Amino acid sequence: MVIERWTDVAVVPAVVGLTVHDAIQYAGWANLGIGRSPDGPPLESLVYPCDEFVVTSQSPPPGTRLRRYETVVVEWSAISGDGAGVREPRHPVPPTRSFEADREPDS
Repeated sequence: MVIERWTDVAVVPAVVGLTVHDAIQYAGWANLGIGRSPDGPPLESLVYPCDEFVVTSQSPPPGTRLRRYETVVVEWSAISGDGAGVREPRHPVPPTRSFEADREPDS
């Protein structure tokens, strides 16, 4: 690939580990597209909502120089759970500690 001018160059950002929404923004700031294949539909049309998926791999690797508006090919997977942690009550309920033994005797 021969690049004629420096203004035609874009540096590929690191998007692995980002949500798809954030990866789309980072690629846009770098003047690059992002998707499953260079000829495929935009990533926004493949995953919805974009905040529920995380990028698991990318090609080319971060730091690679591409022509502006070329596509960074990514793979993604759904984020497990809702990110809020376990909300179910614990069974059996843990015993509560009695503070009667810790109290000082009345004089």
